[in-house]
Amino acid sequence: MSNHREIDIREVSKRTGLPSSTLRYYEEKGLIKSISRRGITRIFPVSVVEQLSLISLARYAGFSLDEIASMFTYSSQPNIDREQLLEKADELDKNIRRLKAMRDGLRHVANCPEENQLECPNFQELIKKAMKLQHKEDRKTKPAKPGKRH
Repeated sequence: MSNHREIDIREVSKRTGLPSSTLRYYEEKGLIKSISRRGITRIFPVSVVEQLSLISLARYAGFSLDEIASMFTYSSQPNIDREQLLEKADELDKNIRRLKAMRDGLRHVANCPEENQLECPNFQELIKKAMKLQHKEDRKTKPAKPGKRH
């Protein structure tokens, strides 16, 4: 390599642990940008490794690739929307509460003194809550049928 400020796709893959196919996909989505090619090999600025670390962190936090793409400017510098981060943090808090409630319910059922867990009032309450939440989630994700209102 002629310039220590640029690395080819194989080296990016080696340093980040991401397969070349993922790097090409990220470039297609506008998350990263190659600066040139040597033959068919993509060349990236060395800063792409740090950028990919930020992308991994955002993915781990639950951001979609489209949300992440909107966080980067054309200069590949992050443009962090603090409001968006706070909204994601609130969403994570909500998921944590939901998961804790499910965990507690499962532990209760596993240790329930009732011979038949279906007769346990706490388990019945858990079932009702789960059905209510699932119905609410289904209504959010399913498109309304033509002519029907929700």
